[in-house]
Amino acid sequence: MKHLSKLLVVALLFVGFNNVQAQDENNPWQVSFGANAIDVFPTGDVSSFGKEFFNVSEHWNMLPSISYVGVSKYVGSGFSIGARGSLNRIDKWGDMKVDDLSHYAVDGTIKYAFLNNTVIDPFVEIGGGYTWMDEIGAGTVNGGVGLNIWFTDNIGLTLQTAYKHVFEDYATPSSPAAITHFQHLAGLAIKFGGVDTDGDGVYDKDDACPEVPGLAEFNGCPDSDGDGIPDKDDECPNEAGSKEMNGCPDSDGDGIADKDDACPNEAGSAALNGCPDADGDGVADKDDECPNEAGPAENKGCPWPDTDGDGVLDKDDKCPEVAGTVANQGCPEVTEEVQKQLNEFAKTILFDTGKSSIKASSTSVMVDIITILNEYPTAKFTVEGHTDSVGSNSLNQKLSESRALSVKQFLVDKGIEEFRLSAVGFGEDKPIATNNTAKGREQNRRVEINLVK
Repeated sequence: MKHLSKLLVVALLFVGFNNVQAQDENNPWQVSFGANAIDVFPTGDVSSFGKEFFNVSEHWNMLPSISYVGVSKYVGSGFSIGARGSLNRIDKWGDMKVDDLSHYAVDGTIKYAFLNNTVIDPFVEIGGGYTWMDEIGAGTVNGGVGLNIWFTDNIGLTLQTAYKHVFEDYATPSSPAAITHFQHLAGLAIKFGGVDTDGDGVYDKDDACPEVPGLAEFNGCPDSDGDGIPDKDDECPNEAGSKEMNGCPDSDGDGIADKDDACPNEAGSAALNGCPDADGDGVADKDDECPNEAGPAENKGCPWPDTDGDGVLDKDDKCPEVAGTVANQGCPEVTEEVQKQLNEFAKTILFDTGKSSIKASSTSVMVDIITILNEYPTAKFTVEGHTDSVGSNSLNQKLSESRALSVKQFLVDKGIEEFRLSAVGFGEDKPIATNNTAKGREQNRRVEINLVK
């Protein structure tokens, strides 16, 4: 049993040193080691507690070496559970001297700490264990109080007193056994370790950025640009900025962060991505070809011109270089007088007898017609062919259609857009004079060019 007890103490020491980590929510392990003193009450009577408790020289049994080691694990809400092993030599049996007796003890502990993260760290402890005096052992029920005094975040002094009650009452100096006694402990408590992946001094449990070294004031997150906003919340982590701008700079002070500002050095509006608009036309100066004159975006910020001064802007003017009317989309309108003049010219167009070919002598009148049509570039016209009643009706219909098409084609060939012209033949159906006289028939053989309304 003696050798087994020694091995157990050595094992506890080994386990303790291999589980040295801070005992709190971040680091649940704590190890302590130091010296212990045994104060024996031979009769089990503790009534002399008041006057003998501090009688170190006559009552306390101590070894001049490390004589206890304890290890415990934090389980939450201030509670820790653990184990402690100790050894001693007993030569003071109350007020009596005895031969050196070996003393070994193994105890299980439940500890409650009243405070958290303080320099002075008081606690209470209860538990039970087994104590051997030489070869004789007995179970104990323990209760104690203690105090940790932390010199640093990791190292402190532990002072503790435990009352260990033995229910068997059979020990005497001549027949030693474990009996009721006090065990006083003084030693070194070590709190260190824990998981701090990035080595910034903030444990991973409390580190909002556990893999990136940071600052304690930002819960372990870095602030690369030093603007007081941690990188994880900083939209511009490498440029110092303001909290209002989410950590980004605003060089021109227009309330738009430089990263979102198309004109970071000129104050502007949010609607124009931080750019100014001197003429207030909704086109940023940088894109405005007329920055001091209001104009639409589709014209690059410039006002639309009205080249012909007819009140219809060039963009809407079908005849931007010829004055016209609003009703006719900026183009001049064909008046009755113009229409009359047009048909006066058309009636003089001459064709080869019985054919649709235009005589060369009609070239000049065709030029006059083209001149009029070019003055009204958006107007559409119908070229109408008519005949007298000489000949069959079917022959006259075909001849009228052919002559109308011939005039249309001549005009198209000379540059009049084809979509503006249509051709139709009426044969002998629409005479304007009698067909009973040569003069009347001459009037009926005609071409008319009429405005399509």
